[in-house]
Amino acid sequence: MSSHSFRGKSRKMALCGVLSALAVVLLSLGGILPFATFCCPLLAILCLVPVVEVYGGRTALLFYTAVSLLSILLAPDKEVALLFVFLGYYPAIRPRLNRMIHHRLLRVLCKLVVFACGISVMYFVAIQLLGMTYIVEEYTSMQGLLAATAAMGCLLWLVFDRVLERFTLVFRHKWRKKIGKV
Repeated sequence: MSSHSFRGKSRKMALCGVLSALAVVLLSLGGILPFATFCCPLLAILCLVPVVEVYGGRTALLFYTAVSLLSILLAPDKEVALLFVFLGYYPAIRPRLNRMIHHRLLRVLCKLVVFACGISVMYFVAIQLLGMTYIVEEYTSMQGLLAATAAMGCLLWLVFDRVLERFTLVFRHKWRKKIGKV
């Protein structure tokens, strides 16, 4: 192998290592700061954007898998870790969704289905398999909270999709040249 090939692999490993460490720290903060339960997983998901843009979807899915495993092991709040596990792959599949579905309304509906399925499976796993029954108790104590939370979650997901779009554009125009494709 040439020295250029080694340099490319070490750059890739360094970028992914630093971004995965940042993502795990953000997920750990989600368990420490009570108000950050939903913000920190979304910030950790943003760490996938440079990996997707520089190295593509396959590397991004490996990155997502590594961060998911580390967050399950290290994050103090398992709900925060599970949010990343069930929604963190989204930046890796988002470009394909945008390319495959040309009609805007249908694309938005598909993105909402991805969110709804991810959240549904996440809460099923959390309640049924991990025994996080306190989640059920929170929603049964206040009637209407579940519907309001679901509506707000869908709205937040659409806003987050726009944030991902803008963040990707900023990365492409400002930071991509500094990192470079190897």
